[in-house]
Amino acid sequence: MAVSSSPQAPILCSLRLTTTANLTSSSPNLFLIAFPSRTTNRRRRPVIVLSSKSKNAMAIEQERALLEHYGLDPDEFLSEPSPPKESRKKEPQKRGRGKQVSPVESKPPRETHKLLQVLGGKARRKKLISPKGQDVRPMMEVVKGAAFDILQAAGGCPASLRPGRWLDLYSGTGSVGIEALSRGCSEVHFVEMDPWVVSDVLRPNLEWTGFLDVSVIHTVRVETFLDRASQLVGKDGPFNYVSVTPPYTEVDYAVLMDQLSKSSLVGEDTFIVVEYPLNTDMLDSCGCLVKIADRRFGRTHLAIYGPKWAQKKRKPEKSLRAVTEKV
Repeated sequence: MAVSSSPQAPILCSLRLTTTANLTSSSPNLFLIAFPSRTTNRRRRPVIVLSSKSKNAMAIEQERALLEHYGLDPDEFLSEPSPPKESRKKEPQKRGRGKQVSPVESKPPRETHKLLQVLGGKARRKKLISPKGQDVRPMMEVVKGAAFDILQAAGGCPASLRPGRWLDLYSGTGSVGIEALSRGCSEVHFVEMDPWVVSDVLRPNLEWTGFLDVSVIHTVRVETFLDRASQLVGKDGPFNYVSVTPPYTEVDYAVLMDQLSKSSLVGEDTFIVVEYPLNTDMLDSCGCLVKIADRRFGRTHLAIYGPKWAQKKRKPEKSLRAVTEKV
């Protein structure tokens, strides 16, 4: 520290702190304090120069003591500029009041395997892919085979299905709709809400079996599809076949069947295939359709509704067998 002053002590009237650019260019931590006075003495005003090359603790204490001696606030003159803010990675922000958004954990990629196959028709024995795990639960092959056997017999053509349009609700892998196309249906509408299942399972299965051109995929919820049926399907009229294979724990069968019975998608000649779990009560009719079959496969049940003429066509066969047995 260097202090220079005139021989006579001046009268201090006001104080001013200035910083000289030329001095600070050579000494970055150089402060200049000037004490002007109104005295008539023509001699040069006293100047106190504080200089230091490093702001160590001792130098700072000396500067503070000197500023306090002249009645100045050391914090005002010795405050250093705040260091630049370091760039930090963006942390999850709060949304709402008091809600901390946790970082999204990346889920493992979903995998598929080939455990299903087409049972009959043009694409018979072709393998179908399905997701691993319990996210999508395809209809068991034994249940699917029994359902198509009943439909073909009820339609009067045991070898194949009667030509018509099929609506596959909760389609998932598309195994039911693909089976229908393989056995003679002209067109199938698939309704599946999971985009990954549609892009990585359903569409590849349709391409592999060669039925993509006669298929229409609706990536929406079934409830939404039934409410907007006229907009999504058009004016082609009711479907000839409807399959309902929902996840057991995520639907109310009473509400679903009531909504389906009132839909314009179901007509007087429509067949409805419903897969439902054990301990579920299914009505004997669905709108204008009657139950023509109800089978059990372990914990899985299969109900088929159809037109009255299909039920009447099966009764004479039973009565004829009873007469033959009596004779």
